[in-house]
Amino acid sequence: MRPISYSRATAVADAVAAVAADPTSDFLAGGTTEIDLLRQNVLLPRRLVDINDLPLTEIEDRPDGGLYIGALARMSEVAEAPAVRERYPMIAEALELGASAQLRHMASMGGNMMQRVRCGYFRDATSPCNKRDPGSGCAALDGFHRGHAVLGVSDHCIATHPSDVAVPLTALGARIHTEGPRGRRVYAIDEFFLLPGTTPHLEHPLEHGELVVGIEVPGMPAARTSRYLKVRDRESYEFALASVAGMLAMADGVISDVRLALGGVATRPWRAHRAEEVLRGASPDAETFRRAADEELAAARTTPLNAFKAELARRTMVRVLETLTRTESRS
Repeated sequence: MRPISYSRATAVADAVAAVAADPTSDFLAGGTTEIDLLRQNVLLPRRLVDINDLPLTEIEDRPDGGLYIGALARMSEVAEAPAVRERYPMIAEALELGASAQLRHMASMGGNMMQRVRCGYFRDATSPCNKRDPGSGCAALDGFHRGHAVLGVSDHCIATHPSDVAVPLTALGARIHTEGPRGRRVYAIDEFFLLPGTTPHLEHPLEHGELVVGIEVPGMPAARTSRYLKVRDRESYEFALASVAGMLAMADGVISDVRLALGGVATRPWRAHRAEEVLRGASPDAETFRRAADEELAAARTTPLNAFKAELARRTMVRVLETLTRTESRS
């Protein structure tokens, strides 16, 4: 048995101060990932600071037509919010596909941004893992890695980022708000999720005691016809083998704007910048879509065990683009 102390904070400043003062402490929100990792001896905090009483549950309109979502808003609440369903359907779809109904009622939006990878070697406290024990090695490289990443990988880690909703948030260019020992900070989402490189244990730029307090989603009229498509081994609760969040706008018969992000295939939510460059100003046809997908996946690093994921991501991207084109043509 390992003794763990527990306290409950009622103010953001108190929660930040409590965790920042103790390097062995951590925040506790919905607990849908953290409790599992505690049981598996992967996380070993000596103190948990419960933040569920903090006033961070808002879903508010912003002047630019966007939204501000409090970090403790539950996934189910956000998915059901009329403003989300009307203005950002790909966020609602990603949330509904991201977990079982029971988990969605417990899991928080901020916690989802901070959730840990589902790599079996990370979650097996006896296996080498550079995320869990820096410098120990990566058992997945020569082990069973069918579901692991093919983009953004390094010789130190190939774990796939697990979040569904982070994928549309990445496509939209959301910003993550935090409060920490040095006050308020705002991170562009591309800066918030770090590539593994040689330091896979550093998944975010946050300092100890820095708390995610909200997610800012910019106003984007074209997102009203956005989509999120997730391919997985089974239709019930399962993580993505490949997923795509996308939105598209057309003018004078060509693509005037497009936003795409991939999930299930990369070490972080993957903004498809290369594909977007191919698509902007191009005719919305199957050949263009395939060329854009090929351009984005050209950098994929695969093995015989997970090479199918690159092709699956290509086909998923093309399918989303075809769906968006049909929707845009009817509007």
